[in-house]
Amino acid sequence: MKRGTIRELFVTFFKIGAFTFGGGYAMIPLVRREVVEEKKWLAEEEMFDLIAIAESTPGPLAINAATFVGNRVGGVPGALAATLGVVLPSFLIILLIAGILARVERFTIVQKAFRGIRAGVLVLIASALVSLFRQLSRRAFTYAVLAAAFAAACFLQADSIVILILCALCGVVRNALAKKREKR
Repeated sequence: MKRGTIRELFVTFFKIGAFTFGGGYAMIPLVRREVVEEKKWLAEEEMFDLIAIAESTPGPLAINAATFVGNRVGGVPGALAATLGVVLPSFLIILLIAGILARVERFTIVQKAFRGIRAGVLVLIASALVSLFRQLSRRAFTYAVLAAAFAAACFLQADSIVILILCALCGVVRNALAKKREKR
């Protein structure tokens, strides 16, 4: 394993961790740009696998994504470097502002800054959603599963794990039925 690769994984995910506000979904566009477009560590199709794996395993999406990419590129040392890289900025920032925030949160300028950050995070999440939607297969089945998952999440407040499992089961059953039809 090249040291440069491990260092590059650390620096790349440190940058992603430092400039992503709002959690894992907000970081998806940055991860895609760095990992798929810039570094070419993953193919575009593998980005879906990354999101599916990172979302379905325990822990924060950002850490799971960094670990997945790091392992793919540099094995266990790569996974450790990427994971440390994505976590370290948040840890350092929280460490620095923990004592200060309690004293300044009552200031109007600070409250407005946080409102602005929230708006920016919403845009990043919407951007990730549009990017993922564009890459969906354009089939009635896909739209039906998407609509059902959306309804379950928004209107029934169903647990996201249950929704993911049910969506996976729908895909498995559809695949099995399609293979059965092909055999006829």
